[in-house]
Formats: sequence, C-alpha cells, structure tokens
Amino acid sequence: MYQTILTETKGKAGIITLCREERRNAISPTMIIELFDALRKYDDDRNISVIVLTGTGGKAFCAGADFSEAMGATASLLDRHEEQRKFAELFKVIKGLQKPLLGRINGHALGGGFGLACSCDIVVAAEDCQFGTPEINVGLFPYVIMATLLRSTSAPKRLMEMMLTGERVDAREAQQLGLVNHVVPREQLDAKVDEIIKKITSKSPAILRLGRRAFYTMRDMEYEKALEYLASMLAINTMAEDVVEGISAFLEKREPHWKGR
Repeated sequence: MYQTILTETKGKAGIITLCREERRNAISPTMIIELFDALRKYDDDRNISVIVLTGTGGKAFCAGADFSEAMGATASLLDRHEEQRKFAELFKVIKGLQKPLLGRINGHALGGGFGLACSCDIVVAAEDCQFGTPEINVGLFPYVIMATLLRSTSAPKRLMEMMLTGERVDAREAQQLGLVNHVVPREQLDAKVDEIIKKITSKSPAILRLGRRAFYTMRDMEYEKALEYLASMLAINTMAEDVVEGISAFLEKREPHWKGR
C-alpha cells in the first residue's frame, strides 16, 4: 500500500515503520505524505489505542531529510517552499493526534529523524543509538525540528551547542537531556516497548485523548491561563462515562471495562 513505510497492527497498537533502509530511512516527500495518511488512519481507528513509530533495520531510525530528493529543483521558489512546509505540517499532525505516540528508536536519529523521535510522547531507545543535528555540516540549520527539540529538553544551551557544532550525543546523554524516556540494551528494546504498550492500552482511550490534548494545549500557556484551562478540562473529564466505570472498578477491586466515552 505504501512505498516508504510499512504498517501493521499488534493488538491495540498500530505500528508504523519507516522503510527505506538503503537510504537509512531518510525522509522523502513521499514518506511525509504516507506518514500523514498512516497516522490519520490509525488515529481514526477505534480498535487502536496507541501508535508506535520505528524504523527498519538496526543502523538508523531515521537519518533526516533525503537531500537527493528534498533539495531537488522545483518549478519555482514558492513551490519549493510549499513542498518543504509539509514537513512542518507533519509535526502539527503529530501534536494533534488523539492517541499516544510511542517512539521505538532502533538506530541513529539524526536531523529530521531526531525531530521525529522527539515528537513522540514516549521515546524508548536502544543504548547504542546516537542523536544529533548534523545539518550545520552541509550549510543548513535544523529550523523545523528546533521547535520540537526545544520543547523536549531541559538543557537548551546543550541543544544549542549540538545545533551549532553538529555534535552527536549517545542515548544516555539524550535521556539526561530529557529527550529520551528509556534507554535499554538493544535485545531488550521490543520487551520495553511492549511493556509500555500494555500499560497504555489498559487505560481509558477517552481519557488518554483528553489528557494528551490538554498537555500540549496548556504547555505554552501563561501559568494562570493554563490553570483556568485545566480546571475546565477537569470538569469535562468528570462527566465522562469512563470515570464512573473507573471509580466503580477501584471500589469493587476489579479491572475496569472501558467504553471509551
């Protein structure tokens, strides 16, 4: 169905695999369009509770933009600009997802691939992975992914150093910078991802949707406005049917049966 990605379902998880191993899973215009489609389909699928993003092979999760395609000539400067804006639109789609996005980082995540990894809600990386922004080495700067990286890290000055020098960091340092949640030996990568999937899919899909949206909406708000917004979201949350079920299950010491409403 797709040329640059593979999709499959595993229980309640929808798995999207970047599949250009010969190009180190580099991002092409076709891949961006296909990611739009796959993300939206899984987001609309009532049988899916979590989406997983990973890459094929073991060397690279994603090496960033495919310069042989991304920098090709177009009809005009404006057309070229509009084509490249689609990458920014991809991050907007990811932010607007109704379902959690889990990054299974199976190899190096560089440039745009680094941005894709950090756009995931939870990031699990094999310990031999590296992360970086090498764009400066070819006369570019990581403009689009900068917005995601800055909102993901607790160390903006270290991030700036990486962008200015093109230096890579290993998975452990990326975790220290707040860019990665979990770092595991490569042979334990799938087990850790499955563990997190199991935890997420045991929760109410309706409340996961409300909570994820609230998190990203309030993130850039002023403090007092954020509190007002979150108070309203709490009121909406308490009216959900799944709250009644969740509290009943807790009091009755049983597992909840979520309706997703």
